[in-house]
Amino acid sequence: MRHHASYYAFLAFVAAVFCLSSCKETDDTVVEFENWQQKNEAYFNAKYNSVKQAIASGDTSWKIFKSFSKDYSTTGTASDYILVKVLNEGSGSGSPLYTDSVRVHYRGQLLASASYVDSSDSELGYVFDTSWSTTTFDDRIFVPSKFGVSGVVDGFSTALQHMRIGDRWRVYIPYQLGYGTSDNGSIPAYSTLVFDLALAAYYRPGNKVPDWSANEMRIWDEP
Repeated sequence: MRHHASYYAFLAFVAAVFCLSSCKETDDTVVEFENWQQKNEAYFNAKYNSVKQAIASGDTSWKIFKSFSKDYSTTGTASDYILVKVLNEGSGSGSPLYTDSVRVHYRGQLLASASYVDSSDSELGYVFDTSWSTTTFDDRIFVPSKFGVSGVVDGFSTALQHMRIGDRWRVYIPYQLGYGTSDNGSIPAYSTLVFDLALAAYYRPGNKVPDWSANEMRIWDEP
């Protein structure tokens, strides 16, 4: 009896160890985004400082905007700002207001993680949402998404309120101006959000947002 008891106890021990090991190896949330808050905070702070230096050195391809929801009477901290790399300058005049609706092309990514690294930019990783499905952006073959400027996270809304039609930007949003300290679907808490964002059109309140088809250009006329 004693021999059998020891044997079964040994089997139970082996099974427990195997289970713990398996759980650790298959727990994608822990392994994929290990030290995620620390990594994202360090990344954004370093990026903020490097962009400030670039702008001070005369690089006009970078911009820094304070969130529309923050107090403009104080400098604040890095997490009060979004960072913008200008990929293309539009020729439109005027910018969307908080109360407007927009049509935009966009692709949202997280920072690189354990198994997600963008082949074209090693800083970036998992694509959590996109309005186009090809590797190369082409605004002639995809319909831009429509939504309210007030219906997106603060950092995204801030960017829209500074864009002109035809602008295409890469926008870096700290988690404090994104989804904060809570998970949101496939986006883990404390995530810096990086958007490739192109403004196609915008519409004042009360104006119907027209239907849109591929290979079509619409330009909003200022009143």
